[in-house]
Amino acid sequence: MNCRHCRAPLNHVFLDLGFAPPSNAYLTREGLHRPETYYPLKAMVCDQCWLVQTEDYADAGDLFNADYAYFSSTSSTWLDHAARYSHEIIQQLNLDSTSQVIEIAANDGYLLRNFVHAGIPCLGIEPTASTANAAEQLGIPVLREFFGERLGLELAGQGRQADLIIGNNVYAHVPDINDFTRGLQAALQPNGTITLEFPHLMRLLDHTQFDTIYHEHFSYLSLSTAERIFRTAGLRIWDVKELPTHGGSLRIYGCHEADPRPTAATVAALLNEEDRRGLRHITTYQQFQTAVDRVKNELLAFLIEQKQAGKTVAAYGAAAKGNTLLNYAGVKPDLVSYVCDAAVSKQGKYMPGSHIPIVPPAWLEDHRPDFLLILPWNIAAEIRQQTAHPRADGLRYVTAIPRLQVT
Repeated sequence: MNCRHCRAPLNHVFLDLGFAPPSNAYLTREGLHRPETYYPLKAMVCDQCWLVQTEDYADAGDLFNADYAYFSSTSSTWLDHAARYSHEIIQQLNLDSTSQVIEIAANDGYLLRNFVHAGIPCLGIEPTASTANAAEQLGIPVLREFFGERLGLELAGQGRQADLIIGNNVYAHVPDINDFTRGLQAALQPNGTITLEFPHLMRLLDHTQFDTIYHEHFSYLSLSTAERIFRTAGLRIWDVKELPTHGGSLRIYGCHEADPRPTAATVAALLNEEDRRGLRHITTYQQFQTAVDRVKNELLAFLIEQKQAGKTVAAYGAAAKGNTLLNYAGVKPDLVSYVCDAAVSKQGKYMPGSHIPIVPPAWLEDHRPDFLLILPWNIAAEIRQQTAHPRADGLRYVTAIPRLQVT
């Protein structure tokens, strides 16, 4: 396999997680009796451009299908984040009824509804029917397509270039990141702005966030690599912000290469920090597997200890990252009885690979475990608040990443 960006041969394994089903391929009861498709889950690192990337096995159409079960609006923390961003960017760019906003991977309309309420014309691009339907019910026009250069050129040819293009947690999800970035360039007005949010590779390394590696995530990005990809497509990153979301993310602000806006000092500062942290040295990446195996072993030892002591453990959050963790650790329902999740689209189904049943959060009231393993650790505070209940006295919370913690 060659690098998805620079086409250099990939010679270095970053992390090998064995084999796993797609992390959002939740099973019905009937599906438990049918064969389940597993793909190798291995990440490589390019020693030329330093793009960390999964091996090519699964097709994007298989991963993001009509029954895709991730709905962004399930998390109140994420809704608040989207609302704050929308208010801030509307003010910063002076967007109004004459502007055009495009969001790529608009999901269920969790973000664009803020622009609809502000009277700003917008368009969502969302290939998965389940979430696109939800967005349209909010009055958001949706194109049900995958985004790339072809669609970007089509939008430009129709006079639909955007003053603002938004892509939250989509840049890592595209198999052809060069084609996607050229699409951004084509669909952007001459003085327009792109904002992309994605988990920061530096934080993934810092906090052993290996559970964010799954088949739907094709790329794991540093600012240095993103800046190189943008430059190749005729774009420039003129500002960057570090965000707490998803355990540590970046929001990059892009524009056309010839845009007169100056590049903020924050860009050079973060590029320098990445260099100091060794993000362009292969030894930095070669140490990650050992750290990941320590996390896996700590969690397994804890779960086995509780089973032997007659204690019960349940989980909260049927998130993709949870499926990576459970499947790599080989956890089954004998160690984790059930997973609570607020998304109705997941309730009554089963976690892929582990086959742990997914139930509504109200299940906790009558089936209280001794321990609750929080799988989406990035919103652990929100989950603790949601599950606080007088009948839950004595309930202890567990997170596995970056180290096993019981509170």
